[in-house]
Amino acid sequence: MPQLEQVKLLLNVKADFYNRPSFIERDPISIPHQFTHLQDIEIMGFWAAVLAWGQRPVILQKANELVQLMEGRPYDFIRYHEDSDLKRFLTFKHRTFNTTDTLYFLHYLKQYYAHHESLEDAFIPDDGGTDSPTTEPHLIAFHDRFCDTTGEKGLFFPERTRKHIATPARNSGCKRLNMFLRWMVRRDDKGVDFGLWRRIRPDQLVIPIDVHVGRVAAKLGILPLKADETPKTDWKAAVTLTNVLRQFDPTDPVRYDFALFGLGVEGEM
Repeated sequence: MPQLEQVKLLLNVKADFYNRPSFIERDPISIPHQFTHLQDIEIMGFWAAVLAWGQRPVILQKANELVQLMEGRPYDFIRYHEDSDLKRFLTFKHRTFNTTDTLYFLHYLKQYYAHHESLEDAFIPDDGGTDSPTTEPHLIAFHDRFCDTTGEKGLFFPERTRKHIATPARNSGCKRLNMFLRWMVRRDDKGVDFGLWRRIRPDQLVIPIDVHVGRVAAKLGILPLKADETPKTDWKAAVTLTNVLRQFDPTDPVRYDFALFGLGVEGEM
């Protein structure tokens, strides 16, 4: 059997094994799974994804802290909070994500949801993005809107916050935003991803790549890597790996994120 077929069989088995509700408990996706309404899921999914670096227990702790600060009702808090309500956020911090970043996120989301029903709109480029094979134009559109420095919408973007919102325009792998898009766009009957957004197709999604996923992919021979080389995690590497996975499943290549991530985290590879 050709090596690629063997890899496909392994990844199919592992994707099914890890794509199940028991996966949720220790993963940041457990945060939006606390909610049932679209906007609550979007807000806490977005925020949990942005905070998703470091040890997973700490990520969950900090994301749950945000839920508590928003009184367990993220969308209601975003829409109706007063300036005086923001004092409680002044001590919130996670690694390099600090008070300035927190307050801008709150201001942006309040302004945004005053005019839009869903955060999906912020990821849709002006031409719709339907002709793109990947979510590159969607991620660029979101970055440019979120990091708007013109102040035209009454928001004054703090430049330091840009590092938390990656963009393919800078060749970033956009791991955390790709993970968030996976949660919102992928749809199946496994009970993990939400599949609430319909204007981005699952076949456009790009694998959320990090060093661990890159190493597993390299060991499987589906991501080029020289001896003793650290896997690249930039946009080019993410698309290269996704294109291989698209050969295994053209309509849903990112379902293999479960397999690659799981194999690395559980120490199987």
